[in-house]
This record gives sequence, structure tokens and C-alpha cells, in this order.
Amino acid sequence: MKLELTDIIKRPLLSEKSVFLGTHRNAYSFQVDRRADKISIRQAIEEIYHVKVSEVRTSVVPGRSRRSKHGYRTTPAWKKAVVQVHPDHKLDIY
Repeated sequence: MKLELTDIIKRPLLSEKSVFLGTHRNAYSFQVDRRADKISIRQAIEEIYHVKVSEVRTSVVPGRSRRSKHGYRTTPAWKKAVVQVHPDHKLDIY
């Protein structure tokens, strides 16, 4: 199944750690589709933001248990990508 470039990148992640990585290490965090691989993530970032990507790191974040009045449920797992941008380029997402 071929994913569109806009379907691969779901949203940028905004946390203290991701903002620190963006400002100090030129690395940006995104929530991506579970079926996306590193090559398609690299192509999507380069095409959407017009920057050169030097490295992509991915991890699957497991779902967490949440308690509700009907018992416990688990949130769905999702995939996170940390994209290292070439030092000459900068993303303006924060």
C-alpha cells in the first residue's frame, strides 16, 4: 500500500525534549503513520518542508493503560520519528 506524503507525517510533537532537540541539535520530532519506513519519512519531510534530512530515527511508542469507569483500556500505539536536519537548514515549526 502506497502512502501519500501528507498521510505519512501526522503532526509535529511539541514537548520540552523535542523543543530542546530542535533548538540545540537541529533534530525535530514527528508523529508518523505506523506503516511508514525511514526512507518514506525522509522523502516526506524533504518534500513538505524543503530541507535536507541527514538522519531519521524511529520508534514505536506503546499504548498506555487508562482507567475509566468501565474498567481499564489501552490507548493505541503510535510511531515517533526524530528527524535530524542538515546543519545548513532549519525547520520553523515551533
